[in-house]
Amino acid sequence: MPISKLAHFSVRTTDIEATRRFYTGILGFKEGYRPAFKFPGIWLYRGGDEADYGVVHIIGIDKADPSGLTEYLGEMDESRLQGSGAIDHVAFLATDLADMRRRLREAGLAFRERTVPDMGLHQVFVEDPSSVTIELNFPAAEAQASGAGHE
Repeated sequence: MPISKLAHFSVRTTDIEATRRFYTGILGFKEGYRPAFKFPGIWLYRGGDEADYGVVHIIGIDKADPSGLTEYLGEMDESRLQGSGAIDHVAFLATDLADMRRRLREAGLAFRERTVPDMGLHQVFVEDPSSVTIELNFPAAEAQASGAGHE
């Protein structure tokens, strides 16, 4: 099985500061490293999980310029950002990128790929049958070895 564990969950929000205060002040997560994405956000860690890229990723919406977020994760209507609709995606650590690409293609599923800046992490995004976005995180070396193959 190429899936090893749940990696993180992401919350897309129009109130990044209130979300930060909840997850840090109430739940006790710590802010940590976040790649230089073209949209605001915060990565939160529980401590000792730096190699796994954190537990909660807060995705901020810059209403003045949402283009970076739209380009990277796609557009989402703000009316969907309440309750469980605010959960942007579920992420898993994974291995064997080539086999995953093959399985997705054979199933006729559309997917998109990105390499995270400054992290050595390659992502594959696919939607489940209920339109929940699933992010699969592979070592970037696997993508480099097999070619990016963006869909």
